[in-house]
Amino acid sequence: MKAMILAAGRGERMRPLTDHTPKPLLTVAGKPLIFHSINQLVAAGFNELVINHAHLGYQIEEALGNGSDLGARITYSSEAQGALETAGGIVQALPLLGNAPFLVINGDIATDFPFATLKNVSIDLAHLVLIDNPQHNPLGDFGLDNNGCVNTSDTEKFTFSGIGIYHPDLFKNTPPGKSKLAPLLRAGMVNQRVSGQKYTGFWMDIGTPERLQALDLYYRHPKNA
Repeated sequence: MKAMILAAGRGERMRPLTDHTPKPLLTVAGKPLIFHSINQLVAAGFNELVINHAHLGYQIEEALGNGSDLGARITYSSEAQGALETAGGIVQALPLLGNAPFLVINGDIATDFPFATLKNVSIDLAHLVLIDNPQHNPLGDFGLDNNGCVNTSDTEKFTFSGIGIYHPDLFKNTPPGKSKLAPLLRAGMVNQRVSGQKYTGFWMDIGTPERLQALDLYYRHPKNA
């Protein structure tokens, strides 16, 4: 199974750190943030990686090359400076991802999720990893029923972790250009074609300089973080 890392975001909330450095290359515990994600994916058996980029994307390609130093084979999907949003970025990268289901993770998350377990998940259109709602998203995103179907229920909602498996068919009616992922997922949920699971381990969205510092502390001193 191929994996895609979404790395095209501008990182506005990280400014001025991201004025001259793309967010995935911000350093955490002595390594660029994206290196941690790649190391986890490779350790889980995901060696064929696609990375999209926009803002200062050439720096990402210079830092990672073809991925051989990290045990991976990396191909890149370069986007215009404005980026294409999540669905648009995936649509552009589909020729690199192939016809089989593929894993996608946000490039600005940190987690100890066991990625290898997703290789055995059977999906229809999509399979999402949900988490308990963090402080910055208290209302959550989606519900999860007892049969493992993700829904738009108004009862208990959880937060989408930015980790998902997608079938190319999810995007078959999406034209090239800027588009969001959530509407496609919600359309699939109507017919119970989106499955999911809840994860309760470590997860963090690295959306602000403060969270970047917290992650650095976690990696350097996990027992004290």
